[in-house]
Amino acid sequence: MSQFNELTRNGLWSNNPALVQLLGLCPLLAVTSTVVNALSLGLATLLVMVGANVSVSLIRHHVPASVRLPAFVMIIAAFVTCAELLMQAYTFRLYQILGIFIPLIVTNCAILGRADAFAAKNPLLPAATDGLMMGLGFAAVLVVLGAVRELFGQGTLFAGMELLLGPVAADWQVTVFADYSFLFLVLPPGAFFATGLLIAAKNVIDDRLERRRHQATLPKESRRVRVTGIIR
Repeated sequence: MSQFNELTRNGLWSNNPALVQLLGLCPLLAVTSTVVNALSLGLATLLVMVGANVSVSLIRHHVPASVRLPAFVMIIAAFVTCAELLMQAYTFRLYQILGIFIPLIVTNCAILGRADAFAAKNPLLPAATDGLMMGLGFAAVLVVLGAVRELFGQGTLFAGMELLLGPVAADWQVTVFADYSFLFLVLPPGAFFATGLLIAAKNVIDDRLERRRHQATLPKESRRVRVTGIIR
């Protein structure tokens, strides 16, 4: 159980592929102008990452070291093709919007890196858990970045969700700022800026948590007490 807790913590926070490892930044910066685009690419990446980790773990004892990486790339490409065909069949308009960035999942270093660094060295269940948590962590950053850019760039949230979820999500759009547009956040420079803010926010949170843990481990007599006033 401790191993799975560690994998969950690493994937979602402490070793997040987007905010810590800084992998997969090309799609992260390119398609996160809206929540629906970010969520779609995040789900596709999650599917590929879990499938690749499971497959690599199953064949890890049968692939020679000399062809290890080409074999892993072929596995990832197969799952990307499956994701691409599913999007063409059920969300074709969204597939056209995302364009080349769906096939480019094959080149996502986060997927190949986890397959080679973890799945190739661990049994099925830990490998699947690692793929799931790393994929969820990457997708979460995509969605948060997409929400920030859509909200402060266009003044809306969840615009176009029917492209992914169908007619049931046609009225999900929330207009926060009417007749509003901030082009900087919609364009690629805004993606770099927003990503930098997210990384900085994570570092600040980590620093504060580390200080609290350090303070909690100190003996009571060694903790400094601040005196704010004099009692008469």
